[in-house]
Amino acid sequence: MSRKADTDHPVHELISARYSPYAFDPERDVDMADQTSLLEAARWAASSYNAQPWRYVVGSRSRNEALWQAVLGVLVEPNQAWAKFAPLLMLGCYRSEFEFNGKPNSCAMHDLGAASASLTFEASARGLNVHQMAGIVPERAKDVFDLPDGLIPFTALAVGYALDRPADGDLADLAKKDTGKRERKPLSEIILRS
Repeated sequence: MSRKADTDHPVHELISARYSPYAFDPERDVDMADQTSLLEAARWAASSYNAQPWRYVVGSRSRNEALWQAVLGVLVEPNQAWAKFAPLLMLGCYRSEFEFNGKPNSCAMHDLGAASASLTFEASARGLNVHQMAGIVPERAKDVFDLPDGLIPFTALAVGYALDRPADGDLADLAKKDTGKRERKPLSEIILRS
């Protein structure tokens, strides 16, 4: 199903085609080669002082269901309702201090976002979809994954193929959420000065 954005100015197809579905096809897996390439794209994202503060917990339903269930379990309940259909779930974390000097890294959240964006565009290039979310329970994530101090759980990502066939029940309801018009604020609202 095409959800291509109707942009006001030309952009690369990977940007106009990217969207965050709620309805993932539970019958289509993300193969290991694609999973590894998504993480390689994240690895090569830009970061302040090249600190690369991002870390991911990666749960694949087909390869490690217990880990996948653990990632699902740290999402807030409304996100669990739709993310349970995604074959790949990730928890995005960041190191709050620079490793080279121990000082606070005020860019770490930004850099995690850049890494996740790189991962997302690699997914789009491979026909996959990513739905990023902030709806996690950080304290639960710290406990479940025994994260060390200074490693902050911040986001989650659901990865898979958008549902492109008729469905019943919960999946049909989720698919309806994916049919609304895609809109963004005009450039005049986001450019303060030019």
